Formats: sequence, structure tokens, C-alpha cells
Amino acid sequence: MSGHFAYGLDERPPLPELFLLGLQWMAVIIPIVIIIGSIVGEVQSYQPAETILFMRKTAFLIAVTIGGQVLLGHRLPLVAGPATVLVVGVIASLGFSPSAIHTSAMVGGLVLALVAMTGLFAHVRRLFTPRVVALILLLVAFTLAPTIMRLIADPGLRVPVLPRLAFALIMPLLMFFASRHLRGVWKSTLILWSMVAGWCAWALIFPGSGDAGRGAPAHLYLPFFTRMTTGLSFEPGVLFSFLVCFLGLSINDLGSIEAVGELIKPTNLDRRVNRGIALTGLANILAGFLGVVGPVNYSLSPGVIAATGCASRFTLLPTALFMACLACSSRAFTLMGAVPPIVVGSIFLYLSAYQIAAGLAVAAGDAGRFEIEDGLVMGLPLLLGTVVAFMPAPWVAAFPPLLRPIAGNGFVVGVVAVLLLEHVIFRR
Repeated sequence: MSGHFAYGLDERPPLPELFLLGLQWMAVIIPIVIIIGSIVGEVQSYQPAETILFMRKTAFLIAVTIGGQVLLGHRLPLVAGPATVLVVGVIASLGFSPSAIHTSAMVGGLVLALVAMTGLFAHVRRLFTPRVVALILLLVAFTLAPTIMRLIADPGLRVPVLPRLAFALIMPLLMFFASRHLRGVWKSTLILWSMVAGWCAWALIFPGSGDAGRGAPAHLYLPFFTRMTTGLSFEPGVLFSFLVCFLGLSINDLGSIEAVGELIKPTNLDRRVNRGIALTGLANILAGFLGVVGPVNYSLSPGVIAATGCASRFTLLPTALFMACLACSSRAFTLMGAVPPIVVGSIFLYLSAYQIAAGLAVAAGDAGRFEIEDGLVMGLPLLLGTVVAFMPAPWVAAFPPLLRPIAGNGFVVGVVAVLLLEHVIFRR
């Protein structure tokens, strides 16, 4: 089993090495928790203390998810983190109560868990043709473009437009350069180092630009068990929007589990897929109760495994422990949550570019062919989703409440369009 790795799937490294490898996994996931927390805090107009609380709850959720997956779920060395596709659902549901949003997330998690537990997921997978999967990957990146622009154009930063845009362009380019030339652990933790370096560079180039002091004062820290979803609220439009988002989440989860399975060749991969997706669904129910964005297994895990040369699932148990401890510290997230919005937006540009590249690679397939029909099936949904994402807020507000989270959600519009084109109009 461990022929290509220092430690195989079910082997336990010595305790010191186990904890070091656990820290390595944590270094991969912490920046994404901060970035997602910053984006949700921005679009939801959270106060600093509310954003810090969101990050702490997310860290706790990730700790529970990783521990559950390693011991009970897919039982693979696969890290989990907040799902970007669900951020799209949250953004499209602005104007509805937090209870309606998180109730829809809990229902989506329940449906996902039941579909996986009953074996019905094998039938749902038939919808996931390469063109549908590729389009969903592209849509996540394109429909988040307005949010990225909002972070870059943050009015709290007293910096002229041109230097601001130059920073937002140069930083992702430097990250691509570093990604191409770095190796091993340095490449695996590039997002972490980029966030620190971008934060320092911004502070040095634009001192006193207005982003200092974004952390919450000590007397404004919120207790952990506040802002919980204690009452259920069902809004049909929001619920449908989240169910479509969970379709995209299931594709991501499936792809991540199968990618690690392809690398380390475990036994009973189909059973691991069902257990892993079921536990992801249950974790999303917990996320709805906590009032945060639900988790998904991350496809960057094979790169970390290859970089460290360790395929042991037990290295993620210290990661879960570290994340749980971090969730208890408001001060730690106050420091990390003070990253300037433009640095967060620049990193998300880098991540979105990789999302687009992955979508195009899936569309081309192993043969590398991309035909006119492929372009039609993917082009119109992508265009529709992007147009809806940039639709002025007053237009979206004019929609009937039932349609607002559906017709105003570029991701949902694009997914419905691609399913119609792929399985009805251009059905093969």
C-alpha cells in the first residue's frame, strides 16, 4: 500500500511527524476559512465581531467534518473546507432572513445525505456529463466575479483606483509565477504565504490606507453560541436555489474523493464515495444550525499528498484538533481577519483562474477535443449566468420573492440552462 509513500493510508506516523503533517494540512485550509469568512462578512454587511464569530464557527465545523470523514466517512487523507458554491447561494439569497437561508442549507444537506445513504447517488451521477461538470466549475468562478470586484473596490480603502487595480493584477501574476517554480511544502501552502506577503506589501506600499483596525475590539467579541439557527423558515425560491447549489457541491465532493482514490488506490472506493458524500451532507446540516457556510472535500488534497509523500489519513486528526482549538480563540481570528479586502480579492482571482482552467480541461477531455456543439452547450449557460451575476440590485429586487433567489442567482440560471441543453436539446 505504501510503496510510493512514506506512510500508507492506514499507517500511523510517529507522533512528532504526525503533528507536523497535521500542521501542514492546517496551513492549507486556514487561508480559505479566512477568505470565505471575509467574503461572507462583506456581502452580509457583518460587523467585525460577527465576521470573527463566523470564522470561529467555520473552524469548529471543519474540525468536526475532517475528524468525521477520517474516522467514519470516506476514511481518506482528504481535507475539507467551506464550499465556494454555497457562498454563491448565500449571495443570491440576500434580502431573505438568515433563518430561511440556513434552513435551505440544512434541507440541502439532508437531501444530499439521504441520496448517498440510499444508493440513489449512482443515478444522480448520470447528470454529471463532462460538459455539465465543466460548466459548473466555470460558473462558480464567473458568478463570483461581482463579489471579487466588490472586495477590490472596497470603499474603506483610501487608495486611488489605478494603484488599487495594479495591485489586484500584479499579486495574482506573482502567485502564478511562484506556483510554477515552487515545489513541495512551499507550493502546497502558497495561499498562506501569499496572504501574509500580500498583507505586508499592502501595508508597506499604502500605509494608513484605511484597512487597519478591522478586527473586533475585545469587548465586542460574541459568545460562540450566538446567531444560531433556532427556528426553521422555508422559502421555496431560496430552497430551490440551494438545492441546485448542492448539485454543484456533490460534483465537487465526488471529484475530490475520486481524485484521491486514483492517487492512492484504496479498496472499496464506491463505498467510500457514498459514505463521504453522506457525511458531507450531515456536516452541512450542522453548518445550517451554526449559521455558517457548509463544507465540501477539497480537490487540492492530492497535491498535498504528493508534496509530503504521506498518504496516511491519520495525519488529518491533529488538523481537526488544531482547528477545534483555534475555534476557541477570538483573538487569533481577530488578527487573521484583519487581512485587507483587496488582498482577499486578489487571492480569489488566482483561485478563480484555476477553477476556470479546471473547467476547460474537463470540457476538452482526455482526447483534447472541443467541438462547436460543446461550445454551444456551455457558452449560453455561462453567458446567462454571468449576465445574471452582474444584474443591477434594483432589477433583482423587482422580481417576485419566489423567483428572486432563482432568477437572480447566476449559478442556478446557468446550471438549469446547461442541464436543459445537455439532456434535452443536444441530447446524445
